[in-house]
Amino acid sequence: MPEVLVLARAEVERLLDLDQLLEALREAFKAISDDATSVPPRTASFAPAGLLGVMPAWTPGTLEAKLVAVFPGNEEHGLPSHQALIALFDEATGTPLAVMDGTHITAVRTAAASAVATRLLARPDAGVLAILGAGVQGRAHLDLVTRVRSFDEIRITSRDLGRAQELAAAHPAAVAVASFAEAAAGAAVVCCCTDATEPVLEATWVEPGTHVNSVGGSPRGRGELPVDLVRSASLYVESRTTFQAPPAGAPELKGLDATRATELGEALLGRRPGRRSETEVTVYKSVGHAVEDAVAARLVYDRARTEGAGTAVTL
Repeated sequence: MPEVLVLARAEVERLLDLDQLLEALREAFKAISDDATSVPPRTASFAPAGLLGVMPAWTPGTLEAKLVAVFPGNEEHGLPSHQALIALFDEATGTPLAVMDGTHITAVRTAAASAVATRLLARPDAGVLAILGAGVQGRAHLDLVTRVRSFDEIRITSRDLGRAQELAAAHPAAVAVASFAEAAAGAAVVCCCTDATEPVLEATWVEPGTHVNSVGGSPRGRGELPVDLVRSASLYVESRTTFQAPPAGAPELKGLDATRATELGEALLGRRPGRRSETEVTVYKSVGHAVEDAVAARLVYDRARTEGAGTAVTL
């Protein structure tokens, strides 16, 4: 029987190099746009309080599947809204290789993808960052997006001001502000990191030249971005699967023409343009892509094998 490596969350956090992840995601997005991956649309079973999503993927060198439970009300129970497990398999034989915590990977790969989009699309002189939401994704975006741009000011806001203040204390350039409108006003980069069922940003708050990352929103709501902003901005996505109905896609893109969006990989490959002008508003709308999980899990697994980390279990 195969021997499977089991990696707990603490080990995953230690083993995953975030700077390596940023570079791995750049190549992963190119592979998506090159049709060099096999990723079916995400499916899910819906429970009364949330959903269980299934996200399998193959990308050259890696075959994986993630199970992710999304329960927006988990804050009441002291649990993260997203909890996940990732399984790796040998791409040549299908033999199971590893099972690891996917909760940390889900958090950081999502923010790392926003960082890739920010490096590609934000103005070079972007000096003010706004983070809307101070939960797991707010914290991850504070860490990852600041790795690709140096910001003079970082504004953090949340429906709970205390949480915004707590997160702001983690960065010397960060301050907590009382409202989403105050955070977004004049910001060159805005990161929407909420589980909102209704938009948390208004198009009138977004000034010319702004780049917006949106990674949150409830699949059972209208999403966190307003339709007029999505329609008027230059739109970027991980893949055009984002235009499908939830849970595969984003509710903000319902009814829009998928051809008007640019995949990040297309821009990274130079096939379609990135930012065209200093005044253009760009929006990166993310729903999460299984290839992101695959490349992150592979980095963890390869380093675990090198270091002898994890616990081997015979199935």
